[in-house]
Amino acid sequence: MRPFGILLVLAGATLAGPAQTNVPPANVRELSLQDCIQLALQHNLELQIDRFNPQLQYNTLRADYGAYEPAFSLSGKHDYTSVGSQLFGNNIIPGSVRDDNNFSSSLGGTLPWGTTYSLQGAATDTYGNSGESSAGSASVTVNQPLLKNFWIDQTRLTIRVDKNRLKYSQQTLRLQIIQTLTALEQAYYDLIYDRQYVGVQEKAVELAERLVAENKKRLEVGVLAPLDLQSAESQAESSRAAVIAARSQLGTQGRLLKQYIAEEFSPWADVELVPTGTLAAPRPMLDRQDSWIKGLTQRPELLQAKLDLEKAGIYLKYYRNQLYPEVDLFATYGFNGSGKEFSSALYDIQQTDRPFYTYGGKLTIPLGNTTARANFRSGKLTLRQALLSVKKIERDIRIAIDNDIGTIQANFDQVQATRAAREYAAAALDAEQQKLDHGKSTTYTVLQMQRDLTAARGNEIQALDTYNKSLAQLSQDEGATLERLGIAFAAAK
Repeated sequence: MRPFGILLVLAGATLAGPAQTNVPPANVRELSLQDCIQLALQHNLELQIDRFNPQLQYNTLRADYGAYEPAFSLSGKHDYTSVGSQLFGNNIIPGSVRDDNNFSSSLGGTLPWGTTYSLQGAATDTYGNSGESSAGSASVTVNQPLLKNFWIDQTRLTIRVDKNRLKYSQQTLRLQIIQTLTALEQAYYDLIYDRQYVGVQEKAVELAERLVAENKKRLEVGVLAPLDLQSAESQAESSRAAVIAARSQLGTQGRLLKQYIAEEFSPWADVELVPTGTLAAPRPMLDRQDSWIKGLTQRPELLQAKLDLEKAGIYLKYYRNQLYPEVDLFATYGFNGSGKEFSSALYDIQQTDRPFYTYGGKLTIPLGNTTARANFRSGKLTLRQALLSVKKIERDIRIAIDNDIGTIQANFDQVQATRAAREYAAAALDAEQQKLDHGKSTTYTVLQMQRDLTAARGNEIQALDTYNKSLAQLSQDEGATLERLGIAFAAAK
């Protein structure tokens, strides 16, 4: 088993914003989307926490293999027994003294195909009234299951399941990265929108203030009623209030973005984030079949469901094997040794001329076998349930991608429509302003045109924001976010 590792590499500069030549103030941080992604991969706390899960699962898997490590034991003891003389009828049984030194050792374990083995050695050295004697033996014992626990046993079940769960945890991490980066990307687009929306409202203030200034001049020359000036001033104050609200929302969105890229908030608290990216609307190149293929091969949720199906199959194989009776073969082979001295017993063992052996078989049939039968039936139901879950996720992926494609197409058309609406609103305001300058329009009409232009500008950047976020959502539903962003995700197999 190779050491576990997760590799996250941000490749290229395909997402970088335009180069910046001016040095920003100390409390301003200009960030491209690529910068934000790199910061998130390094500092996002949720990702840092989730990165431990595959490593923990890997260590769990490594611990499972400890079941195959042989165990060595060595023991020794000294026994002393003294029995006094006893009267048995008219006879006196003399007392006795016995001193025993016992030594034993063993090396045993389990092999990956279910075989258990044990290498054993023992020696006894005895001192007593009758003199000194020694005895010893060396043997090997093997037990091999032929039916139950032959194809798979509890240890092999645990190892296979934990291998499966390691892959599952890797996909969980990959899913968390995809979801985090998608949310980050959408938050970045929202920050661009909020910043541009502040600009839209500031332009509305400029238009309103210019109209106020022009109306004051008209009032001075007596060609405008005081009420018209008050209407223009009211519009200017409303526009200033809108700027305040837009700036507040911009600050809130900036803090939301910091949540994804900052490990500690304090150093970022007074930093103003300035996105260097823009909200573009390239014509989408959509291929439903290609997107479906991506989704059905890359979506972490589907890969996890298939791993659950695989796990159910592993359990079913184990439960099926547990239905069989136990048929075990066993054998023992070794050599004895004895003598007056300990060395004599060891010498006899070395000569291998006093062998002993045992072999045979054991059949165990559980009457009823209720637990194994119930587990097997449950295992078949679990497998069928997991298969249906895979089919459900595949269906949901197709539907989600189809919805995303329809949404993207609609959002792109929305961008084109709002752009045209903004151009028409700007042209209409310019024409109405000229009419007002020639006394052929009213302040009320110009104010309405200004509001229309401000709304059209806001609608356009809102449509751009929505369009870019829908592209990010499609990548997430395809499971292709990391590939699209140039991030390599590699995990041990």
